[in-house]
Amino acid sequence: MNENFSILNLYELTTEPDDIPAFYQDLNLVQIMDRVSAKWGRGVRKFYRRPAVSSEEEEYRRAIYRDIKKQSVYDALIAFTDNLKTAHILREEKEKATYPEQKQVWHIREMVSYCDAYEKLEKDLSEVELSSDGMQELLKIIREVLDTEYRNLQKKAGAIFEEIRKLRFILTYDKDRFSVTLGTLPGEGAYEEMMKEKSGREIKHFHNPFAGEARLLELEYQCIEMIQKKTPELFAKIRAVSTENKDYEKTVLVRFEEEMIFYLSYCTLQRGMENEGYAFCTPVRSEDGLMEAEGLFDLALAIANLNTDKEIISNDFRYDKGERFYVLTGPNQGGKTTFARSLGQLVYFTKMGLDVSAKSAIVPYFPDLQTHFSVEESVETGFGKLKEELTRLAPMMYENKRGTFVVINELFTTAASYDALIMGKRVLKHFVELGCMGIYVTHLKELADKQGGIVSLRAMLDENRVQTFEIRRGEAEDTPCAENLVNKHQLTYAQLKERL
Repeated sequence: MNENFSILNLYELTTEPDDIPAFYQDLNLVQIMDRVSAKWGRGVRKFYRRPAVSSEEEEYRRAIYRDIKKQSVYDALIAFTDNLKTAHILREEKEKATYPEQKQVWHIREMVSYCDAYEKLEKDLSEVELSSDGMQELLKIIREVLDTEYRNLQKKAGAIFEEIRKLRFILTYDKDRFSVTLGTLPGEGAYEEMMKEKSGREIKHFHNPFAGEARLLELEYQCIEMIQKKTPELFAKIRAVSTENKDYEKTVLVRFEEEMIFYLSYCTLQRGMENEGYAFCTPVRSEDGLMEAEGLFDLALAIANLNTDKEIISNDFRYDKGERFYVLTGPNQGGKTTFARSLGQLVYFTKMGLDVSAKSAIVPYFPDLQTHFSVEESVETGFGKLKEELTRLAPMMYENKRGTFVVINELFTTAASYDALIMGKRVLKHFVELGCMGIYVTHLKELADKQGGIVSLRAMLDENRVQTFEIRRGEAEDTPCAENLVNKHQLTYAQLKERL
């Protein structure tokens, strides 16, 4: 059995990065993580900081996610997480228990529930077609663990727990003394079954000191001590099975339980968004550097506007052969930053091995993703806005990362136009020479000159010079902000005169 098996990592296990990447904030991934962790807990966030380290690992994850998206597999894993919750609750109760005997009984209940969960998962996965190497290997490992350990443990622990559930005793108080008599209550089977039979209704809560509250009263523990003296063989078995299987969980399966939540959390998010009418697709690997998408939208923005009437605009794009960088110009509030974010999200979720927010997408492998969005002046450092931007930009350029995808948004806005143009051209030249692809959002139309793989994009206006939030290829043009706002809010001279 491969003890290092992972459904996230193809070759070797990776650890959680210490720092959250800068692009998390720039691409509004934090908002997406908030939505994901609202249902699955904040612990799932760490897995979204572990992008695939190779193109092969991307494909490995993508194949696993394709399996998990199948309704039957998704349902099986959701049921498994629910069954695991029962075992985890029992473990929490075990930790609350005060007395050793009580801890041992709760531990046995926990083991039974845990083994049951894996037996049910193995049965469910065996009944569906798994096409990915990762899920097939997982099923193989689960079967091996069940056959060599868990079924035997399930049998032993289950038999002991049945004996515990069948215990009968009467507690008698007479002349300042308590006495315990075993086996004098009528009825056969487990306690709750006997109570159901006698009362004629469902008994949902156990009423014995082994299966009720974890914390015991002193009187309850004294009863246990008396029962223990009368049934030493049973308690010897309880002690033996509990002690011998103190660490019964297999490391490889614990890793699976944690990593599985990564896929399920995103699949649940995707299903919810698809129910709202948003399109997702599995990105196709490009081997020749081609990159394109149809119906691409900003997932974070779509999530933020779920309960509003706002329309989320999607866009199509294509990098043709030899094209490296988009330079996007246009009016303020015309959708430029949103489009840039959607491109970054496309690359990020492709690197994570997940589906992307588009109708279709072809994406090459990028070893890394780098972003630089405009910042405000820092009160803490005392730096001006330009210095803050240069301080963050410098490491990106010094690292000389080849072939990455780069998203740059509104750099050098506080510099003189001439200086901003010179610096902007140098930034573009640097990343293009490193074989990078990306997008540069700017107010400087001169940066959009066609040269060295640079492509000009524009945020479009309609016939009334109002923003449409659509992004298209086209020559950069002057689009004064004031004129756009006046037209958008119908405040032209003619319109005001007509109203007045």
